[in-house]
Amino acid sequence: MIVDAHLDLSMNAMEWNRDLTRPIEEIRQREKGMTDKPDRGNGVVNFEELRKGNIGLVVATQIARYVSPQNPLPGWHSPEQAWAQTQAQLAWYKAMEERDELVSINNLTSLDNHLQKWNSTESKSKSPIGYILSLEGADSIVTLKHLERAHQNGLRAIGPAHYGPGRYAQGTDATGGIGKPGRELLKEMERLNIILDATHLCDDSFWEALENFNGHVWASHNNCRSIVNHNRQFSDEQIKELIQRGAVIGGVMDAWMLVPNWVRGVSTPQSMNCTLDKLIDHMDHICQLAGNTLHVGIGSDLDGAFGKEQSPTDIETIADLQKIPTLLANRGYKKYDIENITSKNWIRFLRKAWAK
Repeated sequence: MIVDAHLDLSMNAMEWNRDLTRPIEEIRQREKGMTDKPDRGNGVVNFEELRKGNIGLVVATQIARYVSPQNPLPGWHSPEQAWAQTQAQLAWYKAMEERDELVSINNLTSLDNHLQKWNSTESKSKSPIGYILSLEGADSIVTLKHLERAHQNGLRAIGPAHYGPGRYAQGTDATGGIGKPGRELLKEMERLNIILDATHLCDDSFWEALENFNGHVWASHNNCRSIVNHNRQFSDEQIKELIQRGAVIGGVMDAWMLVPNWVRGVSTPQSMNCTLDKLIDHMDHICQLAGNTLHVGIGSDLDGAFGKEQSPTDIETIADLQKIPTLLANRGYKKYDIENITSKNWIRFLRKAWAK
């Protein structure tokens, strides 16, 4: 089994209007000629391709940003609208459960049951894919009572920020700390045993969040600043702190985060020689900092507002994640280490986080 710790499935379904139950070529063909999104006709994710890649467990997001009148980013004009959008996304996940495409994983029992079923089923073509519900950016949490309600509905991880300024933390390309609202959110997350996703936190918010949170921390989709120098990436100091906290860091596959000197609108994966081997560079760097393979995983972010046009050249669909074990072996990684990186680190993290 491969575990992918970050997929924007509901965003693709509800905002991109992609029916993930259909074949990938049909989804691409239906978008031919459309220009409202940058990745139209280039999607790489659907349920069939996930199963082909033996990707049996994913961390699946809800996402809806609140934007103030001064914020130029796209988003909702009130937290209540953002909340409503996440509830539409939740309804889609539930609808996919009813179709047996997905199965909710929200505690140790459901995790163990799913792993046993997935690994004992020879043909995965009809097996439900396990999903752990995560919230990317906490703007939609109108009040802490809404957080408790979200937890009751299966939410198990939160990244407090996304891009730009947020209600509870500051994200990519922003500056500043989490302040009182962020500290109150973290306190309630800790009480509910919700995982803190450090991904997208700007440096100020990253350090303040970790100082004020004593629960379990991971980074679902993040790469290394020492290889690609951008505030979206983690510095070595941040990576070492996450290692110290027992975190797992998921390697993300957006091409601009894999290779340096990417120019938006000009560079292509082909022109930058961006292959999955570049992802292994980032994974290996984290392993060298840790001195082991226990803090690296996959968090592809495939079809996270980009598709084949901005993915490594050896990605045709998400099924190609199964190429990663061979690439790791080519770097000298042993079977035990490869299994850690492709699945066991995330599973071990969850077992610890959800232990009674």
